[in-house]
Amino acid sequence: MRPDNRAHNELRPVVIHRDVVKRAVGSALIELGDTHVLCTASVLAQVPAWFKDTRRGWITAEYRMLPACAGGERIPRDSQRGRVFEIQRLIGRSLRATVEMTLLGGRTIWIDCDVIQADGGTRCASVTGAFVALHDALTRMKTDGSIAQWPVLGFCAAASAGLVDGEARLDLCYAEDVVAEVDLNVVMRDDDRFIEIQGTGENDCFDKATLDTLIELGRVGANQLIKEQKKVLGLEP
Repeated sequence: MRPDNRAHNELRPVVIHRDVVKRAVGSALIELGDTHVLCTASVLAQVPAWFKDTRRGWITAEYRMLPACAGGERIPRDSQRGRVFEIQRLIGRSLRATVEMTLLGGRTIWIDCDVIQADGGTRCASVTGAFVALHDALTRMKTDGSIAQWPVLGFCAAASAGLVDGEARLDLCYAEDVVAEVDLNVVMRDDDRFIEIQGTGENDCFDKATLDTLIELGRVGANQLIKEQKKVLGLEP
């Protein structure tokens, strides 16, 4: 029995709120069970030095957990650095796989993901919410003429899966995540192609059959989250 009585292949309740930050070009607050992440998009009229003079755009991300968001003792911001770098690079890679960069011009779209409450799956919630904020930012850029063509190649979302007490489970909460024998994150595009798969045997090795089962669970979960994204953006009933 799971801590919240879900089926093994069931996501936690998901709610995505749009336009929650007045001055952001795009913003979304995603609630995935008790994990809540605020995602905001900003547009900068510059790109990294290695893209200078190419007219090619860039998308990058920053990720932070509020010091008290996970409950218990305060987690100092500086102590999060190693994990932060890993997760924000994942978010950036995921979003860049959804956009044709040459259509952005010499601009950087910066996505900030701030975890305001954590209960497992924060990186997956960040990717999923960040794409909604990015989509709204690009919509506004197209409307105001900042970009001439619609650059989105596809939607993306991420879902976690893991092996807990020998059972493959989708979308682990914290209580499951800390005891999981295997932990996996799957990032998908809506053309049913993978952007990234991260998998770790926490205490021991795992076989290909387990890997295949967890990837399929993550794939199904990510596609369900993409449906929620399209629904909140008014692109699917």
